[in-house]
Amino acid sequence: MTYALNNSSSGQKSGLGALRRLLPFLAREKRDLSIALASILVNSVATLVVPLIIGYAIDHFVRTGDFRGVLLSALALFCVSLVALSASYAQTIRTGSVGRRVLYSLRNELFRKLQELPVAFFNQNKVGDLISRINSDTDLLSQFFARVLMQFTGNFFMIVGAGVFLLSLNPRLGAVALAPAFVVLIATRLLSPWVRLKNLESLQTVGGMSAEIQESLANFKVIVAFNRMDYFRDSFNVANERNYRASIGAGLANNAFTPIYALASSLGQLVVLVYGISLIAGGSVTVGLLIGFLLYVSAFYTPLRQIATVWSTLQQSLAALDRISEVLSLETDLRIVVSPPHGEEGSGVVDRQIAVPVLAFHAVSFRYPEGKDVLQNVNMTLAQGKTYALVGPTGGGKTTTASLMARLYDPSAGTVELSGRDIRSYESADRAKKIGFILQEPFLFSGTLLDNLFYGHPDFVDSSKDERRAALEASGLGDLLANFDRGLDTPIETSGETISLGQRQLVAFVRAVLRKPEVLILDEATANIDTVTEQLLEKALEKLPATTTKVIIAHRLNTIENADEIFFVNGGEVKPAGSFAHAVEMLMGGQRET
Repeated sequence: MTYALNNSSSGQKSGLGALRRLLPFLAREKRDLSIALASILVNSVATLVVPLIIGYAIDHFVRTGDFRGVLLSALALFCVSLVALSASYAQTIRTGSVGRRVLYSLRNELFRKLQELPVAFFNQNKVGDLISRINSDTDLLSQFFARVLMQFTGNFFMIVGAGVFLLSLNPRLGAVALAPAFVVLIATRLLSPWVRLKNLESLQTVGGMSAEIQESLANFKVIVAFNRMDYFRDSFNVANERNYRASIGAGLANNAFTPIYALASSLGQLVVLVYGISLIAGGSVTVGLLIGFLLYVSAFYTPLRQIATVWSTLQQSLAALDRISEVLSLETDLRIVVSPPHGEEGSGVVDRQIAVPVLAFHAVSFRYPEGKDVLQNVNMTLAQGKTYALVGPTGGGKTTTASLMARLYDPSAGTVELSGRDIRSYESADRAKKIGFILQEPFLFSGTLLDNLFYGHPDFVDSSKDERRAALEASGLGDLLANFDRGLDTPIETSGETISLGQRQLVAFVRAVLRKPEVLILDEATANIDTVTEQLLEKALEKLPATTTKVIIAHRLNTIENADEIFFVNGGEVKPAGSFAHAVEMLMGGQRET
């Protein structure tokens, strides 16, 4: 299955479709959103009442010299302004809280989704781009909910309210005042897709630049060793230049509405002033009414100008929402399936006299997305308690075969069985408990050596340090860690880069053995370990339960010499190699072919 995220502008989705994925997050905020919406309504009504009070005061108190009436009008304006201020403050507090909580929940959901996705997803997507989606894109959405959404809603209410007052006070003068707004709406409709496209391109280049930085810094030792800092600089300059050009385009697009809306506002006020003076001359409009009318024109076009800024931010938020929604919409193909019991299919009866293999491949084929077949119609069985070796030339498919055994991938065709059941029928926790996997490049987590040894061990989740130390000594693995300077309290930082590769491999080995899995897969687990430590590891293996099945991938022939059975993996086939001598002969022949 292809999990490559879309990094081209052609992958733009419907904003409404993406917005539906946020509804569960907003549903939790109904109370605060309702209060914020009510505050916006109160603020809008209070603001819209002001021109009425001013116009009435001019016509009835200022023109007649009624000083007491002017003072009462001023007091009314003060009270209305105080209500508007309180409502605005309540709205700001509520929307700010909503934005922070939505950001928190959205990042948690994104990270949970990433944990559900299979290894294939991370093989097809750059880490830096994923980090950009979790950090930058979600922050844009948080700002949208904390500021833009309610500001947009408030401006919308003001525009609608002011428009209603304009048409109610004088329909002809109101129609003239609103005419430029219709031209603006048409321009907005035409330009919005282009603005959103430019913002999406800008966000994608930010993700690409983050991916370039992450990849370069993660491999900086290689860059220094080969003295290719120039390549690092050139690669970053390309990504930085791409982001620069995209951000320039997004900036121009985001500011395209501002002069259009400002021009519409000026035209609206100018037309109202000219036409209104002629109406005053004709006696159909009073001075107070015209002043109030001009205030309503300002109340109509000022939020319209603000929407020019908010609208570009809205398009940017929708572009971020597209990228976030793309991740949230992904579904893993590593699903739990119902497996019929081993024995006569569908009968539910198991023949106890038949030895059930701990692992079995039935007509298994596998290919990576857009790649050639790595395995073709493979059939093999692994018995309980035996040691098996996978040999073959580099790139022959050994690690892929082991990955299928641990269900890091699902086969393209055929079935992998674990203890007589389709391996896909096991829950992830049950499968991880049964299968231990030591990878070629072990990964350690920040913390202490003791933390890493018991990482993910289901039996020691809430155990104390003393209990963990005792379990380590009881397993006979304590002597393997004698070469760590501070023992079990040795700090591990930056993914284990502070210790040697051999030590990291040693920690990964002990971590897997401590779990006493039914199947232990060792993928070049001793490649970076000295001979003395390797002998200690072999003794530790002897302490595993006799029922543990071991699968060893190794290029050093002495590592596989004592295997019960050897499989040769190459050219899409996995076939028994026979004796150790015959396996060596096949391996040499396979290397010559490659």
